[in-house]
Amino acid sequence: METGFGAFYDGIAHVVLTPADLLVVVALALLAGQRGTQAARWSLFALPAAWLAGGVVGMLFPSNLTLPVLTTLTFGLAGTLVALNTSLKVAAVALFTGMAGLLHGYVNGASLGGSGTLALAAAVTAACCLFAILAAQITTIQAAWGRIALRAVGSWVAAAGLLMLGWLARAGG
Repeated sequence: METGFGAFYDGIAHVVLTPADLLVVVALALLAGQRGTQAARWSLFALPAAWLAGGVVGMLFPSNLTLPVLTTLTFGLAGTLVALNTSLKVAAVALFTGMAGLLHGYVNGASLGGSGTLALAAAVTAACCLFAILAAQITTIQAAWGRIALRAVGSWVAAAGLLMLGWLARAGG
């Protein structure tokens, strides 16, 4: 993804303009915020650390694998968990967030190659900032209608995941 403004802005644009990356950050923020402030705080540390670690591994050991099914499953599953309002433990939310961050970070790092250190740092920054803003706002929702709206948004993310999986299955077969 090239913006013409340099590697840092290319990294930010990558997270915002890549549907799987954008949807996973949004869905994870919804999930962590829905589970409360403690889950949001733990996940806020897990996501960027895992995304960076995965990105570094991807840069050091790049492959041509884009893993579209796995990246789609991560945001689809997160959206489903939000829609179902599952009562996960704080550690489970942080672990799931970390695993998704590792996967998406690896795909980002592998696609950037060895020359994308600044772009990877920007992608991690963008994911962290977007996650922090959304999760913080979600934790403040107290009204019943707001919780229902949150679950509806989760269902839309889950539906996008199902549609993407169907498209991937059709394109692959």
